[in-house]
Parts: sequence; structure tokens; C-alpha cells
Amino acid sequence: MLSQALSEAVSKLIREDGRPVEWAVSTGYTPYPAAVAAMEARAAAIAAGEAAELVWLLEHPPLYTAGVSSKDGDLLDAARFPVHRSGRGGQFTYHGPGQRVAYVMLDLNARGRDVRTFVRGLEQWISGALAEFGVPADVREGRVGVWVERKGPGWAREDKIAAIGVKVRKWVSFHGISLNVEPELDHFSGIVPCGITGHGVTSLVDLGVPATMDEADAALKTSFRRVFGDTADGASPVEGRVVMPDAAERPSGRV
Repeated sequence: MLSQALSEAVSKLIREDGRPVEWAVSTGYTPYPAAVAAMEARAAAIAAGEAAELVWLLEHPPLYTAGVSSKDGDLLDAARFPVHRSGRGGQFTYHGPGQRVAYVMLDLNARGRDVRTFVRGLEQWISGALAEFGVPADVREGRVGVWVERKGPGWAREDKIAAIGVKVRKWVSFHGISLNVEPELDHFSGIVPCGITGHGVTSLVDLGVPATMDEADAALKTSFRRVFGDTADGASPVEGRVVMPDAAERPSGRV
């Protein structure tokens, strides 16, 4: 009964008018401040009825972001990458090359006006995309994000493969999700990801799935349509490439 009720609630995330969500993919590495500014502007335009909903896929150069619930003690190496304070929910997370970030700007006025159900929908979206690669994944009580169970001779653990951190203003969402396709997993060691200790971080490639970013994007689109409805091609709010400096030259510290 509970799973049926949840399924019925999530089904309300599909717009009754069938209007598709614009789907855009940026090339290169998008600077975080530019992405936030573009999201803020698009969310405001959606709330005003002046723009269509948008899912925006991109990669960032290596950086850490601190959500509204972040604790300073969870930033273990502040000098490693730039640290950006963010208005999204959640704690510290890492973004960088090989990780697909999807910023989700949806009008929840047309999708049930239920933030909890919206987050459940994001979880189902990610889990469904991973299922396209034969990777079973799920959520865990008290732990944000999407997790996979790993086992070997004499050992078992759960690793995080995707993060969720959103903000809702005037019933329009922004920020979104990140899926680890093939990032440098060592880059997560500068933080306590999402404030959760005792568990690891993984990626599709780390799990033995040699997925490309294009293949991950296709799986994300397929799963998104099942949860949130149809999509249509859209334009990226920000384009252009960031040439990343060598590690020794990268700027560090809080931004």
C-alpha cells in the first residue's frame, strides 16, 4: 500500500498539459558562478511564465560546493579546489570532470506542489537511469542521494553514486543532481560528502561499466521521461569551455 501510494504521488510529477521540458547539454566545463546565475535567471523566468522548464546537463571544473546545511568541519582540504557557498539544500559535495551534473528547473505548480514527492521523483529518475546499465541502485533512510551495494569475498559495503541537492523558490526548482560517470574519485577525499561518514563513493566506470558521458545522458533522458514526462531540445543557458590549469596552478579557497 505504501509503495502504491508513493507511485501514485510520483505520477503527479507529469504535467497534465503534456508540455515538454526543454533538455539542453553544454560542452566543456561550465564555471559554477555562471551556472548559478543562469539557473537563478531561468527559474525566475519560469515562475513569471516567461520561459519553459529546463533540464540542463553539464560538467564543472573541479570544485566543492557547500549547501545550506554544510558544516565547516566536513571541509577536510579547503586548499585543494575552489569552494563555493551554495543556496541549495544539503551539505558539501564535489563537482568535476567525468561527473554529469543535471540542473533541474521545473514548475512544481504544474507537478503537484509537493517538494518531498519531487525529491522522490529525482531519486527514481537516477535509479532508473542506472538500471539502463544493469546497475541496481536505491535510496537509504537517513542518507541523501542514490546508493549501490558492493560485495566481495568477506566484505560488503554501500557506496554513493549520485547526489541530490535542490532549492525551490515560488514552486520552481533549481540546482539538481549529479551522477558519477568517470570522475576522479580521489577528489572526493577533500570533503565529507553530504556529511555522511562510514561509506564510500563510486562511479559507473568504478563499478566496471565503461559508460561514456553520451551514454549516461541517453539513459538519463530515457528515465526522466518515465518520471517527469516528455522532453524537447533546448538551448544551453551558458556555453563555452573552461581550460583547466594544472593542479599546482588551480585557485583555491572559499568563493
